[in-house]
Amino acid sequence: MKIFKNKWGDILLIIFILALIIPQTRKPIQIFVNKVISFAPSVNDEDEWEKIADYNWILQDINGRRVEFSDFKDEVVIVNFWATWCPPCLAEMPDFQKLYEDYGGKAKFFFVTNEQHETVLTFLRKKRYTLPTYKMLTKAPGPMDGRTLPTTYVLDKKGNIVVDKVGAANWNSDSFRKTLDKLLGQ
Repeated sequence: MKIFKNKWGDILLIIFILALIIPQTRKPIQIFVNKVISFAPSVNDEDEWEKIADYNWILQDINGRRVEFSDFKDEVVIVNFWATWCPPCLAEMPDFQKLYEDYGGKAKFFFVTNEQHETVLTFLRKKRYTLPTYKMLTKAPGPMDGRTLPTTYVLDKKGNIVVDKVGAANWNSDSFRKTLDKLLGQ
């Protein structure tokens, strides 16, 4: 066949396309690509900060306990909307785990999903993650919106949305850690 004669690039491209078509190989490739292209999230300009409408949000933790978001008013809060089937979400989970290990006692973390608790628990155990995950019992306060996955919001102690990031990011970067330290110090 003349089409493939001395055209190793074409062969590699076809193999890559086939790998993207096959579900067992597509997901790891997507996670890898998202991880490679993820950068530290940027902080919104202070004059663009939006305040959450209220803290009236009820969640359920992985153990089935009811959690009132209002209990975390006046604290630095990180809310991440995610799913176990979402490659960009999975790409940023290792960074979130490292961040949670270092800041879990200082800031409040909420990893919110609509998936069944058993599915999430199986995923967390398999990956050895200790991230606090929740299911929404009521709608999230505006303007927080988790319709696009992943979406992450970082709230300061006054309820201002300092960071609102749609898509994967490097949450364990030095620049984000400095932002978090600054927010915790206020």
